[in-house]
Amino acid sequence: MTLYSKIIGTGSYLPEQRVTNEDLTVQLAAKGIETSDEWITSRSGISARHYAAPEQNSSDLAVHAARKALEMAGLKPDDIDLIIVASSTPDFFGSFPSTACIVQRKLGMTNHSAAVDVQAVCSGFVYAVSTADAFIRAGVHKNVLVIGSEVFSRILNFEDRTTCVLFGDGAGAIVMSASEEPGILATKLHADGRHADILSIPGNLSGGAVAGSSYLFMDGPAVFKLAVTVLEQVANEALEHAGMTAGQIDWLIPHQANIRIMKGTAKKLGMPLEKMVVTVDQHGNTSAASIPLALDIAVRDGRIKKGDHVMMEGVGGGFTWGAVLVRM
Repeated sequence: MTLYSKIIGTGSYLPEQRVTNEDLTVQLAAKGIETSDEWITSRSGISARHYAAPEQNSSDLAVHAARKALEMAGLKPDDIDLIIVASSTPDFFGSFPSTACIVQRKLGMTNHSAAVDVQAVCSGFVYAVSTADAFIRAGVHKNVLVIGSEVFSRILNFEDRTTCVLFGDGAGAIVMSASEEPGILATKLHADGRHADILSIPGNLSGGAVAGSSYLFMDGPAVFKLAVTVLEQVANEALEHAGMTAGQIDWLIPHQANIRIMKGTAKKLGMPLEKMVVTVDQHGNTSAASIPLALDIAVRDGRIKKGDHVMMEGVGGGFTWGAVLVRM
């Protein structure tokens, strides 16, 4: 029997604090930095974002999303035999113990399931899904919990209006299980370390202190140019691998980074904008959480139905990019 992996549950979580562009404008004005709702929306399409409470870490957001995905899948935490968490904002310095292990503990799991973090920044969820798919197809794991969770508000420089207005916090999760029916139809992953400097946190820990900067840095124009190009290419690669065309995609869920990048990708694929799931306006860029957040919202509001073909794709620091073509 040929094994496939299939998404059987989705979940998401947004912190309670919602910050509108107007709220952020007031906050930045107190620092002597001028911006406006029009300036932010015209460049990014973002109107609001959510920030985690001081006591909330990535694992806390992840657990909320995971519980909703498990409930939809009809599974208990101990039915999961692998947890993969994609995050650029892990609970601990040095990224250990892994956020996945902390999620396992907070879910009350006692079955000694494997748990690991994946780091590919905004492409992290796509990388994690591809990893889970490979494990399931190989017969190594049966039920995999895949989570993207971020608290990007912790790494933003609120004196740099070109980046601090773009990002928010949140988590999204899916449960993937072994199936006799195809679910994940194709995955394609890429990276090009030559572009590592255009999106990064250019600092490291040395002697117990941060050497360099602990704030996110982004060369916006360089990221924009590269993103639009690679997103079209990787989507077409996934379609070719699956023997499908863009016309057969029911829904496009790109990484929710910038509405101009998203629209540019849809246009290059020849897809109407009404087939693209958009949450960036209300969530901002939630990095590895953005795709599963958007997926869960579209599943729960009835747009995405069983049997629909969904293209999910992302780009992130590294520079990384990838796509996953799914039959729901």
